[in-house]
Amino acid sequence: MYVLFEEAGKFHAGRVLSEADSSAQVELDSGKRVKVKAANLLLRFEKPAPAELLTQARQAAAEVELSLAWECAPQEEFGFAELARDYFGSTATATEQAAALLCLFEAPHYFRRAGKGRFRKAPAEIVQQALAAIEKRRLVAQQVSEWAGALAAGTCPGPVREQLFRILFRPDKNAPEYKAVVEASRATQTAPLALLQRAGAITSAYAFHWQRFLFEFFPRGVGFAPMQAPAITEELPLAPVQAYSIDDSHTTEIDDALSVQGLGSGTVLLGIHIAAPALAIAAGSPIDLVCRQRLSTVYMPGYKITMLPDEVVQEYTLSEGRAVPALSLYVTLDEATLEITGSETRIERVPIAANLRHDQLDAVVTAEWLENPRFEHENGQYPAQIGRETLSFLYRLAQSLKARREAVRGKPETFNRPDYTFRLEGNEGEPTGEETVRITTRRRGEPLDLIVAEAMILANSTWGNWMAELGVPAIYRSQASLAPGVKVRMGTKALPHAGIGVRSYAWSTSPLRRYTDLVNQWQILACVRHGRAAALAAPFKPKDAELFSIISAFDAAYTAYNAYQAAMERFWTLKYVQQQGIRELDASLVREAPGGAWLVRADTLPLVFPVLGGQNLSRGARVRVQLGAADEIALDLSGTVVALLDHPIAAETGESGEDDEVAGPLAIAVDLDEAPVPPQDNPAP
Repeated sequence: MYVLFEEAGKFHAGRVLSEADSSAQVELDSGKRVKVKAANLLLRFEKPAPAELLTQARQAAAEVELSLAWECAPQEEFGFAELARDYFGSTATATEQAAALLCLFEAPHYFRRAGKGRFRKAPAEIVQQALAAIEKRRLVAQQVSEWAGALAAGTCPGPVREQLFRILFRPDKNAPEYKAVVEASRATQTAPLALLQRAGAITSAYAFHWQRFLFEFFPRGVGFAPMQAPAITEELPLAPVQAYSIDDSHTTEIDDALSVQGLGSGTVLLGIHIAAPALAIAAGSPIDLVCRQRLSTVYMPGYKITMLPDEVVQEYTLSEGRAVPALSLYVTLDEATLEITGSETRIERVPIAANLRHDQLDAVVTAEWLENPRFEHENGQYPAQIGRETLSFLYRLAQSLKARREAVRGKPETFNRPDYTFRLEGNEGEPTGEETVRITTRRRGEPLDLIVAEAMILANSTWGNWMAELGVPAIYRSQASLAPGVKVRMGTKALPHAGIGVRSYAWSTSPLRRYTDLVNQWQILACVRHGRAAALAAPFKPKDAELFSIISAFDAAYTAYNAYQAAMERFWTLKYVQQQGIRELDASLVREAPGGAWLVRADTLPLVFPVLGGQNLSRGARVRVQLGAADEIALDLSGTVVALLDHPIAAETGESGEDDEVAGPLAIAVDLDEAPVPPQDNPAP
């Protein structure tokens, strides 16, 4: 005697060895003996043999017309043997009964299980819905197969191209476009990104990076909805000063300006004037919501995405020829010793005499010109709007402030490498990636830079200390020490910033470009207006959960924006290498990399990349490198050492004890999570 039984959703057949009331011992064709509950014994038969019965039953089940079987089935609950007799005939064999069982079990859209070997036919409308779903899945599977074939053959279907960034960076793994890429990738043993490149899905490397960034952070585009900048209606006193801003020529969001009073009197009043959009933009207003969504202006070579629309910026920016509402910090100084004897914060209108541009003046306003009244440049275009004496005093003050911070830091700030400036030629609007790129160098710590940077540090630290004294929460940046690996952190506590050398540091001087500065300006305005009662009147109270939420969102966005800026600078550097036909360059060894390679830093370009052939050399060695091919998608470049130029004298390190500007290729793959570069403090605007 043989039996067919069900075990864990699968059907088996075997010979009965012994049987009791509740179970039976059954021997399978493999020789294995199993104990089967009586309720699971569905069919007893004498022939054919168990293995043959299952084989024949599966063949017969495949030929059963399900719609006819459904029509034959009774309305009430039934057993598989009953359906076999209705479908195959009253003398249905064991094989046909087993075929009916398999057919019923494998067609849940037609028949629902009602027990062991028992079924009930599904309602007609459910059957129709199920059949439609099955047909849809069949068509989708067919479409996936067709798309995968096209991708493997080097052609990208339109729907896959449209979903390119979602497939690569935020995939819906049930989407047919994603499945097609995965299937083609497996079939061709090619990484998804390389597969899509080969298939023509990526036609422009620049567009790829740009659209990827927009997909992640600006999915609705970078434009603004129409909005009206609220006017500052408060009656404000006019400051008795002439203020000057110092920015790059392309800067439109002019946040800060400086003024000096009392030169020659022994007591000097330094004015640090900051644009005051917080006087008009209220927390929770539509403009605030836009700022809170963007959190910062995004910078990149040749373009920027502003935090605020231009019409709003122009309402509050410190443009020349106007008396603009501003939040002013006045610092009283001893003219001889440059010691700070007092400070005061005012809300006022500040006359802006001129917007100076450092890229136009750096060649003239040099340290030698500022320190030696008799020194004159040939054909020098002096900034007539601001006196030489005033600039000289500001430079002397900046040097003094820097020296005091360095005393707190415990070591001097060093700027061994230049800043690089990118200019794109050939297109005035949004870059296309085909522009001619010009890269020029600018030594860090130029006098005008130092003047502005030290003034902003003074304002950020003074206001940070003041808010802490009044118990008003603010957004601070702190660094516990200069030890390697100790990062700059953001929080609501006024903690020391070891990297800058100040007791506390609250970004407050760029409210048109950073949301943290706008938030801090609201808090500072409360301090000006309410003094000791400011903690109760400020928009954000102590331990305000919303303030922590802002910090978290800003930190993430600012990190991502910085990473994108670094990636685009690397992209345009690779473009420059290509456009200039550079095949070899001089570089210094930075550190060993995995696989026996070395990372090198180019002497005259903002470029760090791996090279081979640096064995037996040491960090700091200068070498001549032959460049390989650049990958503008992965931002990858490699090279080979072809000559040793000189041996290292001293290892060069960054301020934090870690190498900066060490950017490698972008590892791009399906469902990729990238670790972004942490933001660095740059006190200069």
